[in-house]
Amino acid sequence: MSEETTAGRVVLAGTPIGDRRTASQALLDILGTADVIAAEDTRRFHDLLRRLEVTTSAKVVSFFEGNESRRLPQLLDELRAGHDVVVVTDAGMPSVSDPGFRLVRAAVEEGIAVTSVPGPTAVTTALAVSGLPTDRFCFEGFLPRKAGERRHALAELAAEPRTMVVYEAPHRLADLLSAAADELGADRQAAVCRELTKTHEEVRRGTLAELAGWARENARGEITVVIDGARGPRLSLAQAAEEVGRRVEAGEKMSAVVGEVARSGGVDRRSLYDAVLAAQHQMEGR
Repeated sequence: MSEETTAGRVVLAGTPIGDRRTASQALLDILGTADVIAAEDTRRFHDLLRRLEVTTSAKVVSFFEGNESRRLPQLLDELRAGHDVVVVTDAGMPSVSDPGFRLVRAAVEEGIAVTSVPGPTAVTTALAVSGLPTDRFCFEGFLPRKAGERRHALAELAAEPRTMVVYEAPHRLADLLSAAADELGADRQAAVCRELTKTHEEVRRGTLAELAGWARENARGEITVVIDGARGPRLSLAQAAEEVGRRVEAGEKMSAVVGEVARSGGVDRRSLYDAVLAAQHQMEGR
């Protein structure tokens, strides 16, 4: 493990996700005294400074997904020169589905100190108000945009027992919830949290099927979705394949049965489908 140098520090600073009054005094202090501020969107950042009534003499540079790799050498040079680099995003904690991780990793590799000014994040805020279990959870960020890839990602989460938190854009929310209802079960409980801490904050709770219907006309603002984990009995892959085989022999449609058994048994849908096909081929070969 490398020792920390006398270089500057990387400071990950959490900014308000909505209500500016959630800004901590520590955030106001670090913004006012920073040497360099790497902001996801410099225009939005200057607007935030105005709303927080903070003035700064820091060098403000853009630091977003499109230029993150190119900006790293400059920021590392600033750190090596003994300057603190404060990283801020449009809202919430840097590096949580936002820029920051690459700089943290590069700084750690050089023995440069990394610290934070903790602040709000939509992940834990939505989880706390969702009404779903909070003792164990996982954060999946943004799921794939393409329908097929999104469904595959959801199928892999079908047996996840922890509460799941995902981000989604408003115009894709209904499609996400519909796909989740298909892959996880229409009656799986969930909560859609929009505009958290803002004037028009809303938390909509219900089943995935109910929320998918609501989202067709009501998806607006910044969205965080919280989905209940898998519950009920668990089957091994072999047990699930046997169950599907029995029901298909009785006349049920294979694709529908695979989806239902995968959800209720807590197994991966694609793995179950492959296992059923393998069993059928084995029987045909006898």
